[in-house]
Amino acid sequence: MEGGELLLLWAVAFATAVLSAVVGMAGGITLLGVMLLFLPPLVAIPLHGTIQLVSNGSRTWIQRSHVDRGILLRFGLLLLPMGVLGIAVAQELPEALVRAGIGVFVLTATWAPGILLLGTHPEAIDRGRRFLGLGAAAGFLNMTIGATGPLLAPFFLNLGLDRRQLVGTKAGCQMLGHLAKILLFGLSGFAFEEHLPLMVGATIGVVAGTWLGSRLLEKVSERLFRVLYRSVLTLIALRLIIVELLALA
Repeated sequence: MEGGELLLLWAVAFATAVLSAVVGMAGGITLLGVMLLFLPPLVAIPLHGTIQLVSNGSRTWIQRSHVDRGILLRFGLLLLPMGVLGIAVAQELPEALVRAGIGVFVLTATWAPGILLLGTHPEAIDRGRRFLGLGAAAGFLNMTIGATGPLLAPFFLNLGLDRRQLVGTKAGCQMLGHLAKILLFGLSGFAFEEHLPLMVGATIGVVAGTWLGSRLLEKVSERLFRVLYRSVLTLIALRLIIVELLALA
């Protein structure tokens, strides 16, 4: 990867961490969308996992006394077996199709997230089955789509969790998903060490962006940030869909 591209991705990691800290979401999926403009999906997805592991792991650690471990246990049970299936599927799909599929997912998550639930009503499902099924879906999609944050949020409705429990437990679930992703890609032969400069620089950017965003939280317009991230995500998603479908054609 060229020096200019590396610097750009470090800067994007920083900016998307600020976004997540201010808005509470969208940073991870925005970062993945930008990474896909420069890297193949089966490179971008595992590297994105290592960067987001730091982000979600830090939030889990800060709120560790408030994390609902029962939810984490159920969520984690099927992550690895479904992840094995997901990586097998991802390795067989054409690269252009994976990119276009991620673009469709990003566009849907940005403008019509309810569609991702496929007509289900997670708030009406009991806690055990809810997070067992969510873990299975996340295990598969983490390997093929790469970012499942928009899918997770509705499943935390109607649980009686306070804000700290919600933030810590959701971050813990995402942390487990990224850990499973990194493990499975590593076992499949992915050479993480070849991308060490990107991972180290982006990780520093994520930590710095989270620190800054936390301090900007009460001083900037959340509405402005939402308009900004939706605009950026829409452009990235449309670019992925149009360019990659043309490549397939």
